[in-house]
Amino acid sequence: MVESSMFSSKGFTRGQVFLASGDDYQAAGAVLAGIPFDATASFRPGARRGPQAIRAGSEVLEEYSPILQRDLGDLPFYDAGDLDLVPGRVEENLARMETAAAGIFQDGKLPIFLGGEHLVSYPLIRAAHRFFPGLAVLHFDAHADLRDDYLGEKLSHATVMRRVTEVVGPGNLFQFGIRSGTWGEFAYGQEETNFFMDTITSPLEKLLPELSRRPLYISIDIDVVDPAFAPGTGTPEPGGCTPQEILHAIHLLREARVVAFDLVEVCPPWDHEEITAILAAKIVREALLAWAR
Repeated sequence: MVESSMFSSKGFTRGQVFLASGDDYQAAGAVLAGIPFDATASFRPGARRGPQAIRAGSEVLEEYSPILQRDLGDLPFYDAGDLDLVPGRVEENLARMETAAAGIFQDGKLPIFLGGEHLVSYPLIRAAHRFFPGLAVLHFDAHADLRDDYLGEKLSHATVMRRVTEVVGPGNLFQFGIRSGTWGEFAYGQEETNFFMDTITSPLEKLLPELSRRPLYISIDIDVVDPAFAPGTGTPEPGGCTPQEILHAIHLLREARVVAFDLVEVCPPWDHEEITAILAAKIVREALLAWAR
């Protein structure tokens, strides 16, 4: 017996949509969902405005990807808008995110989540884990995000991947590009997770045969990219990868079984000339064309 859809557009506010988005949720193979949340930002606030900035940035792009040789115009996807959240209610908002994500998974669609700060990944991964046994999480970030608490708080964008290990198991977390964290975070990552400091493509290439057999949740914090290319983020960390490298990572995974993707920590108040939002929009375009069927 097929269960009825759990997804409800009533919990979303739809305004400007991503480039080439259709208007038919039922016909869509992929669904974009904005998560405008930055309640635990530790340095620069403003990531809640990221989803709309990414949508606006998409307007400068072409619909066609010459690397993937696919066109958004040929891909049925739906931009649901931004999830309605309650200011100041962290745990209630996390529950809303998990419920919304579960609805998209229930309907057999590929969700593309636009953050928002990185804590949003936690409830989204909780939902994915319920639907996909053996889930692996691929985490691209400047920061390890492995603290057990941050200033006494267990739920923070600085603790998000530690919470994720409690869901999927530390051996199912693969971390790439990490170049910032405490001594304890680096020790935990190097002992417990699959931890690749300050590098992306070479370990990913080696892992592809193993990862290609598993359901994958991909989480990209835009600050994995060097702030020279992506200054509009809440906690910029010098020394990151180039835009070409993070796009290449997506292209390497084009044949993988990606079941969900999020892009987080775009912070428009600090984004000179919208260059971070435009880069994020291109990452989203390539993700859609690589993984949506």
